[in-house]
Amino acid sequence: MPAVPAGTKYLPKAYEKGSARKYGRLTNKGGRPTKNSANRPAPLANGKKKGPMASSLGRWVEGMANKPASSLKSKNTSLWSKTKHKTNKLRDLEARRIAETFGNSKRTQAWMIIECSNDDVQVLRTVKNGTTTTQTLETPSKQTHPSIELPDSSTPISISDSFMVEKILWSLKQGNKSNSPHSYLFQLNPSIFVDVLYRCHENLQMGQRFIDLIATKYPNFKHSSISLSAAIHILARSRRVSDAQALILRMVRKSGVSRVEIVDSLVSTYRNCGSNPLVFDLLIRTYVQARKLREATEAFRVLKSRGFCVPLNACNCLLGGLVKVEWVDLAWEVYGEIVRSGIEVNVYTLNIMVNALCKDRKLENAKLFLSEMEDKGIFSDIVTYNTLINSYCREGLIEEAFELINSMLSKGLKPCLFTYNAIINGLCKNGKYARAKEVLDEMLQIGLSPDATTYNTLLVECCRNDNMSDAEAIFDEMFLRGVVPDLVSYSSLIGLFSRNGHLDRALEYFKGMKSVGLIPDNVIYTILIGGFCRNGMILEALKVRDQMLEQGCFMDVVTYNTILNGLCKEKMLSDADQLFNEMVERGVYPDFCTFTTLMHGYCKDGNMNKALSLFGSMLERNLKPDVVTYNSLIDGYCKEGEMNRANELWDDMIARNIFPNHITYSILINGFCSQGRVSEAFRLWDEMVGKGIEPTVVTCNTVVKGYCRSGDAAKAYDFLNKMTSKGVVPDSITFNTLIHGFIKEENMDKALDLVYKMENQGLLPDVVTYNVILDGFCREGRMQEANLVYKKMTQRGVNPDRSTYVSLINGHVTLNNLKEAFQFHDEMLQRGFVPDDKF
Repeated sequence: MPAVPAGTKYLPKAYEKGSARKYGRLTNKGGRPTKNSANRPAPLANGKKKGPMASSLGRWVEGMANKPASSLKSKNTSLWSKTKHKTNKLRDLEARRIAETFGNSKRTQAWMIIECSNDDVQVLRTVKNGTTTTQTLETPSKQTHPSIELPDSSTPISISDSFMVEKILWSLKQGNKSNSPHSYLFQLNPSIFVDVLYRCHENLQMGQRFIDLIATKYPNFKHSSISLSAAIHILARSRRVSDAQALILRMVRKSGVSRVEIVDSLVSTYRNCGSNPLVFDLLIRTYVQARKLREATEAFRVLKSRGFCVPLNACNCLLGGLVKVEWVDLAWEVYGEIVRSGIEVNVYTLNIMVNALCKDRKLENAKLFLSEMEDKGIFSDIVTYNTLINSYCREGLIEEAFELINSMLSKGLKPCLFTYNAIINGLCKNGKYARAKEVLDEMLQIGLSPDATTYNTLLVECCRNDNMSDAEAIFDEMFLRGVVPDLVSYSSLIGLFSRNGHLDRALEYFKGMKSVGLIPDNVIYTILIGGFCRNGMILEALKVRDQMLEQGCFMDVVTYNTILNGLCKEKMLSDADQLFNEMVERGVYPDFCTFTTLMHGYCKDGNMNKALSLFGSMLERNLKPDVVTYNSLIDGYCKEGEMNRANELWDDMIARNIFPNHITYSILINGFCSQGRVSEAFRLWDEMVGKGIEPTVVTCNTVVKGYCRSGDAAKAYDFLNKMTSKGVVPDSITFNTLIHGFIKEENMDKALDLVYKMENQGLLPDVVTYNVILDGFCREGRMQEANLVYKKMTQRGVNPDRSTYVSLINGHVTLNNLKEAFQFHDEMLQRGFVPDDKF
């Protein structure tokens, strides 16, 4: 047995009467010091000498500590024989612990413990009223969980650490400042911390005091996984769940600690702390709440492998977390392990797994699963039905959703507000707004009050369809029913009126929102800014931006992109460049949309060098371009006539696995057609159709223009019939392009036929159509027909523009019809058009 370190302060202050007879007389019967003991010093921690009694006992204890264990059993003078009490044989040659605490009165003396390292026996010797007694204490049973042999986390600690444990325990028992353990807690280590908590497992208040003391007075104490686990067990048993969870989170986030180590540390301290499975419930929940779902799954599996039955609440928490992030396959694996472990699932488990099937769009499988669960005695509740109804509505299976409502009613379950909101949302998403309104009326008839979500669903649908009158009616009904509109309600209406150019109405709702106490957020400010930018009102947009900043809202990347888009559309590229630099300086990171917007603006302006420079910066920032980015660059080069550079970008796009869409093909086809390279344009056309990309009217118009520019209007007319047969309906641009093509070929009769055909298809000729026909007649000197076209144009309510008058004036001047020319000149001035006087 190792020697007791010299100078330690573990000795009692005095002896009781009669006890000196056994260990050498240090006092007389009256308790006064004997002559032989007067000058016997005792070793203390500070090296000073104190008192004869302490000195004598100190030498005896030190001598006993230095004796081999065998001598304690064989000699009559040993401590074992002097106790006059039979003791169990030591199974280990080295004793584990010698400790001492002080009595509470003069009549009670110290007790000492020698504990074997096999943790089977504790021998307690007490010196009281002059008599020494010995007790053999059995340690608690290690079986704290059915048929599970828990590992013991106890590790041998030094004798000095044992004294520290006893000192801490004695100080905690005193519960007053005079016996505060602060003076020696600087020697504390995780092993001592754990040992103290083990000894407090039957006195939770004392254990809590110790944990709180260390947390407040020694916040930098370096815990081990074992010490944290012991504290977690004590706190969990004391119902301090949030504190226990905070320590679990600390352990989870501790670098270099594996899930296996965490679980094993909790398992190994489980028995000695007298814990319960709530701790493992907290462990799984903490992992899930910290969004560490893979770690939660691993911890669940390690606990199972250690023979612990994980609480069902923890299992449901894990399943719910996995389904929420759509790790559905892993959720089903865990569910299978839960069932195989013999854990009885409940309706919460059922609802989680039904939600998993619905997220995977496996509605038929959900029905089968419900049937299986019913066989096990677990039945659907209203949450189950609401989940299914919501999924059916998302899939557009509205009638099946209504059937589920009937099934609910037959089982005595009443549809709730969530049920009706799901139905209304499904109807609106599937374009059945009128039916959704009927469901709203049905809700009101059965006494179910709609909430903001109900009305917002209808309101958003109205706004999506630009149905301003119905949107305002829904908004007004909200107020009448006592439902307070929220930010979603106002943002929908502000966006609706902003998009449609009714900025005055948008501003009214913006002010109304503030009047009811709602504070606009950056989303609503951005919607308003976008409305002004869309209508070319950049100064007003910037004023709203300034107001937004004054109100403490920060501009995010979406707000910056909205303003940049407005500036680029107005060709205010220098201002856009300054705003881009401001954005970067303020720490707002540009995204691919930012770069694409700027590139598109510079491409439209013909500044391809600047556009390419931005493209390079985008790639340097590891921002991946998309097909829109490439379309902007390709379109810029096509308009500059640099088809080779456009082809290079095409190849680069495909090399990056970004595939062209119908817009990309239309841009390139238009580029080739503009240069008269119709054969190459048609090669791309055939490639597009061969890849299954459906041509749009824009693409078809490009081909028509290509034929007309190459002087082959007849082929363009044949292509018109071909596109119609493929289901692509021509628009006014198609007809105007063809009419212009025939007029260029001086085929006015064919051009007029197309005007009549256009009208028969329900397309009214616009000012462009009439100008093309009128200019054709004027160029041929057929002024009578030109005047008739002008008359027909005004009768149909199509207002002539400057081009109309220029064509008529030039035509009459060419034929020396100066009187008619001046008449049109005066009319032109009356309409506010300025002639160029070049006739």
